[in-house]
Amino acid sequence: MTDVDLAGADKAGVDKTGVDKAGAGAGTGKVKPVLKVSGLKKHFPVKKGLLSRTVGQVYAVDGVSFEIGPGETLGLVGESGCGKSTVGRTVLRLIEPTAGEIEVDGVDITTLNKQQLRDYRREMQIIFQDPFSSLNPRMTAGEIVGESLMVHNIAQGAERQEMVAELFERVGLRAGQLTSLPHQFSGGQRQRIGIARAIALNPKLIVGGEPVSALDVSIQAQVINLMMDLQNDLGLSYLFIAHDLAVVEHISHRVAVMYLGRIVEYADKKSLFTNPQHPYTEALLSAVPIADTSIRKKRIILEGNLPSVMSPPKGCPFNTRCPRKIGDICETEVPPFAEASPGHIVMCHIPMAELRAVDPVIVQVDKDKSAAE
Repeated sequence: MTDVDLAGADKAGVDKTGVDKAGAGAGTGKVKPVLKVSGLKKHFPVKKGLLSRTVGQVYAVDGVSFEIGPGETLGLVGESGCGKSTVGRTVLRLIEPTAGEIEVDGVDITTLNKQQLRDYRREMQIIFQDPFSSLNPRMTAGEIVGESLMVHNIAQGAERQEMVAELFERVGLRAGQLTSLPHQFSGGQRQRIGIARAIALNPKLIVGGEPVSALDVSIQAQVINLMMDLQNDLGLSYLFIAHDLAVVEHISHRVAVMYLGRIVEYADKKSLFTNPQHPYTEALLSAVPIADTSIRKKRIILEGNLPSVMSPPKGCPFNTRCPRKIGDICETEVPPFAEASPGHIVMCHIPMAELRAVDPVIVQVDKDKSAAE
């Protein structure tokens, strides 16, 4: 295995939008990414006392790198508190990064001032998690969706009204609902308003901050299908943040798994769901409920305590809970990113692929377990 640049991993398999819809990635050639994140860090100071002295740091995001190609969806998953939502907000500079680079169409937006950043706001939008609190209750639905058109001087008056009506129709709402207030809509309809607002400026990148987690399961499917249809029609790129792995598997082309502020595994969805290399990813996948008992995986219960984000462990961030920790190397050295297979990147001293190659006993044990199950 060789060390690799996580943000620049080769991807293969492409259609007319530059993306393999089966999940292979974005392009056989060197396709210019819509978003490239390198070494992103966000540390929040912890202050105490009357003088508000800084007594520590919360390492919410601690060196994250990835890229998203045109028309591609990258699913960002992990348990609550791992930093995935902070990544999404920092990418949009809703939160200022502590360090790292965020390139949109090849331009590092971390170097731009507020006035310069204004133009790039049109290229990247967000769909918030909560469809109830993300809409201004004092504005009509039409005003909410059309506000960005007015702010960026795209349309005014009757023209803006017409554009908003078209956006409503595109996301499955009626033009007659333009004058309704947010409380007059259901949860799913409110999220459709949020989606219409996000696509109003014809952006290239949309960050979905767990956009379906607050909705009923039946409504989740409708919203996810709407997002996929819009991606096909408009060539959108998504950073899709979620904790529901079934939803991520459905909508994503590639998946990045976060743990304690870092990405620990990064692969196309087929490779990650069928052949996970990191023990944390294996534990997450084992928790996914499956109705068919013949293919249900044995639940992996992680032992040990979840470390504090104020004092992450030395070495591998997962070493306090890892079921296959070895010697001192896991406790003292941060694992480098290595390519376990083409395009499948893992941050582990002993990826499962290497373990299977050097220890045939492990392979036999796995076969015995699968036969018993």
